Amino acid sequence: MEGDLEASIEILLSQEKKNRLAGDISGTKDAVLSIIKVCYDARAWKTLNDQIVLLSKRRGQLKQAVTSMVQQAIQYIDMTPDMETKIELIKTLNGITAGKIYVEIERARLIKKLAKIKEEQGLIAEAADLMQEIAVETFAAMATTEKIAFILEQVRLCLDRKDFIRAQILSRKISPRVFDADISKEKKKLKEGDNIVQAAPSDIPSLSELKYTYYQLMIRYYSHKDEYLEMCRCYKSIYEISLVKEDPAQWIPVLRKICWYLVLSPHDPMQTSLLNATMDDKNLSEIPNFRHLLKKLITMEVIQWTGLWETYKVEFENEKNTLGGSLGDKAVEDLRQRIIEHNILVVSKYYSRITLKRLADLLCLNLQETEKHMSDMVVSKSLIAKIDRPKGVVCFQVSKDSNDILNSWSANLEKLLDLVEKSCHQIHKETMVYKATLRT
Repeated sequence: MEGDLEASIEILLSQEKKNRLAGDISGTKDAVLSIIKVCYDARAWKTLNDQIVLLSKRRGQLKQAVTSMVQQAIQYIDMTPDMETKIELIKTLNGITAGKIYVEIERARLIKKLAKIKEEQGLIAEAADLMQEIAVETFAAMATTEKIAFILEQVRLCLDRKDFIRAQILSRKISPRVFDADISKEKKKLKEGDNIVQAAPSDIPSLSELKYTYYQLMIRYYSHKDEYLEMCRCYKSIYEISLVKEDPAQWIPVLRKICWYLVLSPHDPMQTSLLNATMDDKNLSEIPNFRHLLKKLITMEVIQWTGLWETYKVEFENEKNTLGGSLGDKAVEDLRQRIIEHNILVVSKYYSRITLKRLADLLCLNLQETEKHMSDMVVSKSLIAKIDRPKGVVCFQVSKDSNDILNSWSANLEKLLDLVEKSCHQIHKETMVYKATLRT
């Protein structure tokens, strides 16, 4: 049987050489494919590897023949009898595709298969290193969805190995605007009889599914630093996916997360804008507890922490059973911090000066905690305040320089003169009307 295989290969190699030297593309491709098919039919995996290497290195080998051979051999990977044979075939194909632009897409797919095997063996670091060797964003012939899926796999492996810096760098290769593009309009021009942009494999998810995966990975990235506002924006993007918005079972957990992360986010213009936009969402009426929570933050009134926590403790603990899991170990502490900051901002709206003791009573804190929280807010520039420690007084007024004072005086004088002029005009008008009445 082995002798018959070698004889068949010799005949086909002779035919391949004749066609190759004659520049016959179709004949060369047929001969090359026949050789590897003969090896596959005989289940001679070592011979198959040897012939793939031999054919790729033959003098003046045609690019089309190598491409067809690699594409055909990739289909045999899943037919291998054991893992060792599979890895050997993948490594052989990787070796012959290295440095060849015309088979760069096939190389990327091979690396992805090998990385998956490494991951299943528990070698996460090796799998991540393998995937990082390929820069698919430069592949003009690869479909957009396949590029995105490959980069997302790179990001996921980096997150799995806790390499957050590289995960961030890789994630920036994907622009969020690409998820709103129309992939069906992707240009497909002909070049040497083939499409430049190849069709994505059947196992590649749709664009909306890739968008969902992308934001899930970004949530994982932002969660390691507790960047609540960015996590909220990610959930907001997931919430706007049509497949999610059509199913209440999917959008209700997402909307809950949006509300929680809005409450946990530090006070800034972006947070305020998202808060108001979420309050205008009609779907919020389906979860009235969270509507009431957001309304508390918008209303300029002091919130009692103990009462709030008793009301929402059960809802908070239920988050671990919904989409995205629990809110994190620090979430309770951060939630209390946000309520204190809200209360300080409320007090600063109503008071220009207040004693530190009175402020501590309003916040339900001791003097040291009150001073610490105020100092943190001043340092983060979310509050303008000064503390007079000897007097125990907090001043929320902004100190004005001489120019500001002069400008305010000038504005006040202008208003005063305008008011005097209007008053004189009204008096003159009434006098003229009265005189006209007397004459009549």
